[in-house]
Amino acid sequence: MNRELAALLADVSQPQRRASGVALWCAAAAAMAGISLLGLAGWFITAAALAGAAGIAAIQAFNYLIPGAAIRLLAIVRTVTRYGERLYGHKAALFALAALRARLFGRLINAPSPEHTRSAGEAGALLQQDVDALEDRFVRAPAYFAGMFGAATALALAVPAGPRAFLALFVIMAAGVLAARSFARRVLPRRALDIQEQIARLKQEFVEYAAASPEIAAYGFAPSIEALLARQAARLDDARVGFARNEALLGAGVTALGGLAIATMIALSRASLPLTLLAALAAAGALEALGATIRSLGRDAVVAAGLERLAQLAAIPGPTAAPVALIGESIALGDDPRSVMLAKGDRLAITGRSGAGKTSLLECLAGWRTTCGHSLLIDQRPLAECPPEARRRLFALSPQDGGMIAGTIADNLRLARPGLEDEALWHALGIACLADDVRVMPERLLTWIGDGGARLSGGQRKRLSLARALLAGRPWLLLDEPSEGLDPATEAVLCGNLDSWLRDTGTGLVLVTHRSAMLPLAHRFLELPD
Repeated sequence: MNRELAALLADVSQPQRRASGVALWCAAAAAMAGISLLGLAGWFITAAALAGAAGIAAIQAFNYLIPGAAIRLLAIVRTVTRYGERLYGHKAALFALAALRARLFGRLINAPSPEHTRSAGEAGALLQQDVDALEDRFVRAPAYFAGMFGAATALALAVPAGPRAFLALFVIMAAGVLAARSFARRVLPRRALDIQEQIARLKQEFVEYAAASPEIAAYGFAPSIEALLARQAARLDDARVGFARNEALLGAGVTALGGLAIATMIALSRASLPLTLLAALAAAGALEALGATIRSLGRDAVVAAGLERLAQLAAIPGPTAAPVALIGESIALGDDPRSVMLAKGDRLAITGRSGAGKTSLLECLAGWRTTCGHSLLIDQRPLAECPPEARRRLFALSPQDGGMIAGTIADNLRLARPGLEDEALWHALGIACLADDVRVMPERLLTWIGDGGARLSGGQRKRLSLARALLAGRPWLLLDEPSEGLDPATEAVLCGNLDSWLRDTGTGLVLVTHRSAMLPLAHRFLELPD
């Protein structure tokens, strides 16, 4: 785990410190109550049996009320504290991990560099499975605390059995924990990492193939894809079986240690039979408490594998705390005689052959990239001095292939500005020449568009992306081939609508297009060289 991830985990865990503390103390109380209950019950049963065998006088003299009441009290305390441990432990875990997912997702979407981009499947595996693995770390944290308190309680109850029995129990517990930790660290991490990688690979392949499901069905690739996924699932099953076998060995070791502790206490005790059984059963309870800690060593390997993958995501720089204030009064493109200086409200059309860098230029302005192959000045500041998050507040980009979330039309439009009224959505759809299409849909604005907008045509997705950019309310509008996929009549209407909207709002425009019908939107022109 790198420093960035450690700081991130500490930050999201801070608000849950109180709940985590309650869970720790509840776990300790549950362990002490459970071990004391087991030892006291053993003493009580044995003492009662001896009193019964001694005759009527011993029976009448035997005080069973106080031990009976203590047993009931310890049982209640154990039940209540176990519930408290689970309640507050899971509360701390769920709230902390929800905050962690949001932070990591923020790092992911704010990553402007291409080396930080990830496929949908890989991103889903990181934010779901690897973060889920951390839940064990939060939920099982009280188990370590409980194990220590349980061991201390058992050692205290072993004192009446004599120093030899006390020392033997201490050695058994210490040696058992050290041996289990050594075994777990040597064998489990590799298998745990293999499981995490196989799960991530399976999820990534499934998501990518699901996105291409129409093409797979059309070309008859379904059987081969199914066989490929089955082979990947089989590799995952093999990894899980290997891991489970080693976990079973740990569990068997815990069981053997418990039996060894009971036999050792009985053999070495110099106390009376009731006190001997008290110490023996307390030792068994302590090994049970430590057993939870020992068994969790296997889960530690899974968590470590998830942390290794999450550390790569946490290393992505987050948004700066105080970004440079940009107002978008001027934009300078280029540093040669063909350079263009734009003032607020100007309209520029950029043309050039494919591959000249038109799209990358728009993405640099929009804050999607940190570097650009062209000279750019925003408010007389070079691009390097304009943080991506500051640029995103100035420019609304409608890219060539606008991404859509799996939701409704309204959900996708409100990504621009949450809380917009339906009237504003319809107005933007009208400008983008999509309102008539949406009105004939069964649910209108609430129509589900599928994953990535799969239920819409290419032209509809393009216009929905355009409407979303219009709703963002930025000083500058960036359009990358806005009329691609449209018929000439619709393209002409769209051009007129955009011209009126730009004039009414005073919004600046940077347009990239290969279609001459959209060029009247611009007042100035720039052709990029090859």
